[in-house]
Amino acid sequence: MIDKIAWIHLDEGRILSTRSRGKSVYYLPGGKREPGESDLDTLVREIDEELAVVIDGATAAHLGTFEAQAEGHAPGVVVRMTCYTAEHRGTPTASSEIEEVIWLTYADRERVAPVDKIIFDHLHEAGRLH
Repeated sequence: MIDKIAWIHLDEGRILSTRSRGKSVYYLPGGKREPGESDLDTLVREIDEELAVVIDGATAAHLGTFEAQAEGHAPGVVVRMTCYTAEHRGTPTASSEIEEVIWLTYADRERVAPVDKIIFDHLHEAGRLH
């Protein structure tokens, strides 16, 4: 089980997504927790590292937890993605291992990792991702 935290940033029916160097698949911004970190600690650290923005922890709200086969891993390796919305300060900019920051819509569903597809479906059914 790979335990990850993700930031769900929606704007006008689109979702902010990222692509790491050397990858062709898009992922929601976020990452793995370090020992002793809470979900919020991980969210704040990962988003600062990847996008150079500051998450306002006081506004963080759990959106859902989703599981799927982990992209690029052996069959049976599952990723658990715990997702949060939160306000932020700054403009998301590719940083660290991130090569591209992009706004995606539901039409881009086939371009994202398996767990992100489940999240896209959830957001689309809720009318939040067009």
